[in-house]
Amino acid sequence: MAATSDMAPTRQRKAVSSGNGGRAARNSRSHADDEKLEEQIARLQEDLKAIAASIAGLAEERVSDARGLAKREARQFVRAGQHAVEEVTDEFGHMEKQIKDTIREKPLTAVAGAIALGFLLAVISR
Repeated sequence: MAATSDMAPTRQRKAVSSGNGGRAARNSRSHADDEKLEEQIARLQEDLKAIAASIAGLAEERVSDARGLAKREARQFVRAGQHAVEEVTDEFGHMEKQIKDTIREKPLTAVAGAIALGFLLAVISR
């Protein structure tokens, strides 16, 4: 039993002494690890800032492209509208010419038609 009791305090001493040495080693390791971790965090933050800047640049490009496309489409709609107005104006011009020609060819029929139309409008508006 004496050997057993002698061994126990030795183990405790070794544990205590290795604990102090372990703490110092752990402290130096944890300090170095902390520095590495801080460096990695700083690099990650820089990378995140670079990614955010890239995304912002891409977004600006997309917005610019969308604006350009919208302007082109608006111009095309304006041109199409102008073309439609010109066609309608031409069509009314042709109809007006036909009516004038008909009135010149048959003036009595035109006057009778105008009187009939006036009479119908008077009856409807009452």
